Amino acid sequence: MKITAIRTLRLQEFANVLWVQLETDAGITGLGETFYGAGAVEAHIHEVLSSRLLGRDPLHIEALSREMVNLPLAQSSTGAEYRAASAIDLALWDTFGKVCNLPVHQMLGGACHKRLPVYNTCAGYGYVRSNRIKPVDTWNMGASDGPYEDLVAFMTDAGALAENLLESGITAMKIWPFDPAAVENDGRFITAAQLRTALSPFEKIRKRVGDRMQIMVEFHCLWNLPSIKHIARELEAFQPTWYEDPIRMNSTSALSELAAHTSVPICASETLGSRFPYKDMLEAGAIGIVMTDLVWTGGLTEGRKIAALADTYHRPYAPHDCTGPVAYVAAVHSSFSQPNTLIQESVRAFYTGWYKELVTELPNVVDGHVLPMEGPGLGTELQPAVFARPDLSTRLSEM
Repeated sequence: MKITAIRTLRLQEFANVLWVQLETDAGITGLGETFYGAGAVEAHIHEVLSSRLLGRDPLHIEALSREMVNLPLAQSSTGAEYRAASAIDLALWDTFGKVCNLPVHQMLGGACHKRLPVYNTCAGYGYVRSNRIKPVDTWNMGASDGPYEDLVAFMTDAGALAENLLESGITAMKIWPFDPAAVENDGRFITAAQLRTALSPFEKIRKRVGDRMQIMVEFHCLWNLPSIKHIARELEAFQPTWYEDPIRMNSTSALSELAAHTSVPICASETLGSRFPYKDMLEAGAIGIVMTDLVWTGGLTEGRKIAALADTYHRPYAPHDCTGPVAYVAAVHSSFSQPNTLIQESVRAFYTGWYKELVTELPNVVDGHVLPMEGPGLGTELQPAVFARPDLSTRLSEM
């Protein structure tokens, strides 16, 4: 079998999402995806990677994964080079599963779980839908009507939101009420009034539902170390499940200092590229939860190595989802294939909303748990309507 063509697809409305289709001489097409800076990623695929991939056997996944990142500028990053390799890697695994008529999680070694708990990232319908995703000013709060405008909900009545999530069986939620203060003060300090405001959602959740709800805290890498140590100390009373990206995730020593300062695990996250920074942080005891975004950090091939590395250090694995629908599907396959998976991120405003506009199948979430995908490969395809949209643009490299 040979790769005969590489096609990329973009929609103007969802300008950060890029899809890749790998076409083969066996008539099988694999689907991949990445997110953010789609134009730069697309250029790298066609101007650099296509010549390395066309004519190659798509089932030689490990060799092709190494080939795609064996470049001077593609070393342990989440830059365009790694995002391009990630998208193609997902398409390779999709192809592999379709050849064998089995789901990707089976190709990765088989399911380790019958179902997995999810947590709800409390974004809204417009969150990251556009190509402007800078925190706070582009949250697009209330951009669309619907029952799951959870960003507005956690900023206004987090207690009621927690109760609503529990009614649907979801027992964990992620929120980021410290972002406005971080943006206002450039992450250098937080005032007493800002701290009270940011702590209010936690107070409302605990008052309304007690400890029945797990709370993950997202900080988006916006704080300096002294400020986050102060915030972490104040938050401990609410027993958060983890602190995600509390500072810029480029200093193992700073993260180690923070980890020694708090009893709450540090989650390191989609901002890290490849397994190598995870190794340094795990060795230093700087992180307690290992998160990956498979469409940024090397795809399923690198993701399973990161999960295994986490397991080596007795740390749980928790794949990221807040990018695109194929990334979410791939994350669920990865979660089911790893014995140390703790929980799967999901966004109910996405999987009941715009994700459904773009792909044919999504994982089922029932009673707060996600179920494994059942179709061959990733088990999903782009909706036929995508190919008829006037804002669609494509680019093709072929033998």
